[in-house]
Amino acid sequence: MTASSKLKALALVCSLKPNPAESSSELIAEQVLDRLGALGVGTECLRCADFKIDPGVEADMGNGDQWPEIRQKILGADILVLSTPVWLGHPSSIAQRVLERLDAELSNTDDAGRPVLAGKVALVSVVGNEDGAHKTVADIFQGLNDIGFSIPAQGCTYWNGEAMQGVDYKDLDEVPDPVASATSAAARNAAHLAGLLKAGQYPSYE
Repeated sequence: MTASSKLKALALVCSLKPNPAESSSELIAEQVLDRLGALGVGTECLRCADFKIDPGVEADMGNGDQWPEIRQKILGADILVLSTPVWLGHPSSIAQRVLERLDAELSNTDDAGRPVLAGKVALVSVVGNEDGAHKTVADIFQGLNDIGFSIPAQGCTYWNGEAMQGVDYKDLDEVPDPVASATSAAARNAAHLAGLLKAGQYPSYE
């Protein structure tokens, strides 16, 4: 994986809680980044609740909107990790807002007519002490793919606690083996695919 040392990954944590509150979504995102870092990928993690991300589908909504700052980091990354909790069986409202703001990139194309995000890879990590991880992953994957991101094989990792109880992912004494295995596979496959796409972009759309 010689190309991985040139790759960059950005994790957007869509917890509803700003720093310094503990976040299970941030914990699992950091675990994904740790695996990517071990493969030579440069990493950065942002908690979206720490930023003013206005509603809308434009790249810049003005009036102090901080999405442009995040957007520049997305454009500079090869791998995007979108991490969200499950609320009422759905991604967090912040995760949905991130997808809505990314919608602006559909009209942002390169010289070959490709969406500017084509050639970038996306991973999803989900946590929740209620059911809904598979649906949440599917919803986010579809949105990210529509926008232009490529999804690697087994490109997600998740943890769901027992329904109707209060244990969070951050409360666990250790990472369950199936979660650790899924996290490693997602990172490994994402770095591989991102390296391939960096070396050879998709065909021209024109």
